[in-house]
Amino acid sequence: MHLFVFGYGYSASHFVDSLDKHKVTVEAVTVRSKDKAASVAAHGLKPVVFDGEHPGDGIAGALYRATHILVSAPPGHPAPEGAHVGGANARSGDPVLRWYFDEIAHGSPNLEWIGYLSTVGVYGDHDGEWIDEAAELKPQSERSKARIAAEEAWADLGRTRSVPVAIIRLSGIYGPGRNNFINLKNGTAKRLVKPGQVFNRIHVADIAGATKLLADKRLGGVFNVTDDEPAPPQDVVLHAANLVGAEPPGETDFAVADLSPMARSFYGENKRVSNAKIKAAGYAFRYPTFREGLESVKGDYGKG
Repeated sequence: MHLFVFGYGYSASHFVDSLDKHKVTVEAVTVRSKDKAASVAAHGLKPVVFDGEHPGDGIAGALYRATHILVSAPPGHPAPEGAHVGGANARSGDPVLRWYFDEIAHGSPNLEWIGYLSTVGVYGDHDGEWIDEAAELKPQSERSKARIAAEEAWADLGRTRSVPVAIIRLSGIYGPGRNNFINLKNGTAKRLVKPGQVFNRIHVADIAGATKLLADKRLGGVFNVTDDEPAPPQDVVLHAANLVGAEPPGETDFAVADLSPMARSFYGENKRVSNAKIKAAGYAFRYPTFREGLESVKGDYGKG
C-alpha cells in the first residue's frame, strides 16, 4: 500500500498511526498550515500544505505513486460556474476534486482504492427509527447537503477511473483527547434532555480499523461506521461522570437551552444507524458501545 491522505486531522491521523509502516508507505499527508506541517514532519511523515484554496506543492507527484487515497477533507465553497479547476465535479464544493480531479481520474496509474470519510448527518431526521445505508437521504443542514454532493462526486470519479470508492459515513466521533471526560474536567459538559432523542457514536480506533479493512480488501460502496447502541446524550455524560466519580452536570431542558444554531441543528436529527453492513464485510468493533469506549479513555479525566 502506498497511501496519500487529504486532510490529516483527528480521524485520519489515527488511521495512519494504526498502519504497519513496514508494509505501508505513506507518500504524503496534507495539512492546512506550515506550523502543522512542521509538527507532522517531526513525527516522520511527509506533510504538504493544502488549504483547499490553491494547489499544494508536491501533491501531484505523490498522487502518481499512490495505490490508496484517503480523503478526510470537508467540502467547502463550490467553485463558481465556468471555473476551469478540476473538472465538472469541482462544483460539488470538494476542495480535492476542485484541484486534483484530473490527476486522480486520469493519472495515478497504480491506484486501487479511494476512501472518503463522510457523516451519518446525510440521512437527516428519521424520527428515531433504525436505518441502514439504503435509507432515504433527508439532509437538513447546508453542510450535510454539501456532503451528499461530495459523496456523489467521488462515486462518479470512481466510476470514471474504475476504482472502488468507499463512502464511510461516521457518527459522533470520540476517542483520546476528545471525549466526555475532557468536558467534565473543563466544566463544559452538558446533560441536555430532549425526550426520545438518541445519537450514535464511534470511537476513533474503530474508524481506523474499519477504514483499514475496507482499504485492505479494496471494497467500495457506502458503509456506516458507527456503534451498536444509539443512546440519549445525557445518559452517556452521566455514565462518564460515574466512571470517574465526578459530579455530573444537572439536566437541562433542550427547549430552553442556550445553544448555537449548529448545536441545535444536531438535535433536529434523530435516528438509530445500523452498522450491519461493515460487520458483514468482516469488521469486529473494538468498542461496540459507549461503555467500552469511555472505559478506554477515562484516563483523560486525570491528565493535567
